[in-house]
Amino acid sequence: MATTEAKAFAELLTELKDRSGQSYGALAAKLHVSTSTLHRYCNGDAVPAEFSVAERFGRLCGAKGEEFVELHRRWILADEARRRSRSAAAPTAVAAAASDSASVEERAAESPEAGPDVPAADPPPSRSRKRLYVTLAAAAVVVAVAVPAVIFGPLNDSSTDRSSVASEVSEGAASKSPSPSASPSGSPSADKSPSPKASASDRVTPSGKESGGGAAGGGKGAVGGVPVKVSTKPYAFEDPCTQHYLVDRPATRVPPPPNEPDAPGWVAALGAVSSGSQYIELAIQGTGVETVVLKGLNVRVVGSDAPLAWNDFATGVGCGGGVTTRAFAVDLDAGRPSVVTKGGQRDFPYKVSESDPEVFQISANASARYVSWYLELEWSSGGREGTLRIDDQGKPFRTSGAKGRPSYQYLLGGDSKWETAPVEDPDQYP
Repeated sequence: MATTEAKAFAELLTELKDRSGQSYGALAAKLHVSTSTLHRYCNGDAVPAEFSVAERFGRLCGAKGEEFVELHRRWILADEARRRSRSAAAPTAVAAAASDSASVEERAAESPEAGPDVPAADPPPSRSRKRLYVTLAAAAVVVAVAVPAVIFGPLNDSSTDRSSVASEVSEGAASKSPSPSASPSGSPSADKSPSPKASASDRVTPSGKESGGGAAGGGKGAVGGVPVKVSTKPYAFEDPCTQHYLVDRPATRVPPPPNEPDAPGWVAALGAVSSGSQYIELAIQGTGVETVVLKGLNVRVVGSDAPLAWNDFATGVGCGGGVTTRAFAVDLDAGRPSVVTKGGQRDFPYKVSESDPEVFQISANASARYVSWYLELEWSSGGREGTLRIDDQGKPFRTSGAKGRPSYQYLLGGDSKWETAPVEDPDQYP
């Protein structure tokens, strides 16, 4: 059954589609989804696993800037509602199955059995004890079946956010990332798994204020916990075109560039590092009805060394532009990097709640250094306040300058291979 949030998201999709005058079949073909799947998106029965699907839909339908912002806001709410409903369904199924098993055993125990008299033996377990054994066994079987279905079932569902499921299952497990090498030709090891959504480890600040990870729990009040959560896309695309990555491989051993949903896996598999600029998207939402004030966003540098002496790869050269909402910039070459507004965007504070999220885009630029870093979000709600660490699944973000490095590009509609990029602007990395 469609949630209220999914219906609101579907209404906007339908409005954009009707205005465009295109058929479901034509749009589905351009989106590379089936017509029935697009129908489900537009009637609220399913929500796209990634916002990039809805973004492409909006572009095809001629959506404008503010419409993209509203589309993103509604997708966040619909996606969160879907995950809440899935999480709530599992305990209910286990409890119902255990109750049914107990009722069956009770009826079986009360049915008399006819048969010849036999010599007395050790007294059998009491009816209540036997019922307890059977009930516990039935509940264990149900849990053994239900838990894998809850964890792995969404991974096989095309309308489920796979990255969200993986993040929730592994929440709190932080893996260490190597510090930048002191040598210009240092080779940081590749991450072992993709990290599409960032969450940070809980910690206690020296002042005793509350602090927690980016995947703080939900609920109506979140009393005593962190009342805000952040879903992080560390390799978001500022536009669908020129993303740059440094890779310690020759061009002949680098696979074709990824689409945005596949970028974390591509980066992890190659041990790639964002080159020149890293574009990070933060979806910030309250965990309850209370309003949370976002007071500021600070940069914390873990390490800063000479740029990596690797090859630079520019992906998707030759396509159109993108959309910007809450835009901020970070100069990682500065002595004390900080978050500043860009494009006329107003500065902090902001306010969020469960029904009123915000989406921030952070452009972090580096030309002269290789920097490992993370963000800290300052928040307050009622009489409470604290900080929330924002990083790449427990690891720092990594961004390196690439001036003077061999550069390659992958032209869309070309020969489908990496080609040496022309040197047009020596200051292409700000």
